[in-house]
Amino acid sequence: MADAFASNWIAPLGPHVDGFEREFAAKVGATHAVALSSGTAALHLALRLAGVGAGDEVFCSTLTFVASANPILYEGATPVFLDCERESWNLDPNVLEDALRNRTGRKPKALVLVHLYGQSANLDPILDLCAQHGVTVIEDAAEALGATYHGRPVGTRSFAGVFSFNGNKIITTSGGGMLVTEDASLAQHARFLATQARDPAPHYQHSQLGFNYRLSNVLAAIGRGQLLHLDEKVDRRRANFDFYKKTLGDLPGVQFMPEASWGRSNRWLTCLTIDPSVAGTDREKVRLALDRENIEARPVWKPLHAQPLFAQAPRFGGQVAEDLFEHGLCLPSGSNLGTADRARVAALVRECFPDRR
Repeated sequence: MADAFASNWIAPLGPHVDGFEREFAAKVGATHAVALSSGTAALHLALRLAGVGAGDEVFCSTLTFVASANPILYEGATPVFLDCERESWNLDPNVLEDALRNRTGRKPKALVLVHLYGQSANLDPILDLCAQHGVTVIEDAAEALGATYHGRPVGTRSFAGVFSFNGNKIITTSGGGMLVTEDASLAQHARFLATQARDPAPHYQHSQLGFNYRLSNVLAAIGRGQLLHLDEKVDRRRANFDFYKKTLGDLPGVQFMPEASWGRSNRWLTCLTIDPSVAGTDREKVRLALDRENIEARPVWKPLHAQPLFAQAPRFGGQVAEDLFEHGLCLPSGSNLGTADRARVAALVRECFPDRR
C-alpha cells in the first residue's frame, strides 16, 4: 500500500494488479487470474463468457448467498435451484442428476456450483454429470479460498472459478474479486469486458457492452499483503472451529457442519445446527441471547428458492436446505478472534441449554 501511494499509482490498474493476479494464480494453481471489483463482478463476467443470455436456464445451489444467483438475472436467464446434501451442505450430485434427467429438451446453459462456508462441493461426480450433458460449470468459491478438494485448491477445475475479497472474507481488499481460468483467451476477454470493452484505437471506441469491473492498484496492493498470510488465516479459522466443537460439542441436539471426506475446509465460518426437540432450546433463542450481549451470530443462508426475489424460479428438492436454515447458526469466526472472545461466546451459548451451564 505504501508503494502504491508513494508512486501515486492509485487507480486504475497498475503493477500491483499485475502482481496480485500472478501471485493469486500461483497460490490456487490456476494459469490465469483476472482481478476485479467484486466476486459478483467475477461471476457476472463468467456467465457472460459462458454465453448465458436471455431465455437460458442456469442451475444454481440453493443454499447460498443471493450474489450467487443475481448475475443470472443480470443476463436475463432463469435460475433453477438445486438442493444440498448433509455431508458437506453443498449441492447434492443426486439432485443434479435428477434435474438433468427431468429437464428433457431444456438443457441448462451453465451450473453455478457454490463451495459453501469454505468447504468444497463433491466435484468429481458433479463435473462428470455436467460433462455428460454438455453443461458449463462455474465454481463460486467466494467463501472457499484456501479450501481443497482431494488436495487441490477449489475454483480451478471448471470453465472458470470466482473468488471474493469482500470485507467478511478470509482475505480482503475491502472490496474485490478474482476470476481464474485455464484459458488465456477467456482471461483476455474478461479483462476487455471489465474495462468498458474499449476497442483498440487511439480514441475511445466501443463495439460491445462493457463494465467498470477492474480492481484498483491500491486495493490490489492490499490483496498482495493479505495473500501472504492466507495459510495463517485458514489455520486460525480452523482453530476457531476446533475450539467451539470442543467446548460445545457435548450439548444435546448440537451438530457442527461436517468436514466431507473429500477435502479440507478453510472453516470460513463455524456453523452448527440445534435440534430443539433434543436441545430444549432453538437456534433463534441462542442467536438472540448472543445479540443481547452485542455478539453477532446469524442463521445460515436462507435458501434462494425461499427468497421472494426467486419465488417463481424452478427448483429440485429443497428440504435439506430448508432444514439447515431453520436450525443452523453461524458463530463469530474472525481470524483475529481471541481465546477470551471465543470462551465468552461459548459460555453464553451453553447458558441457553437447560442444565448444561
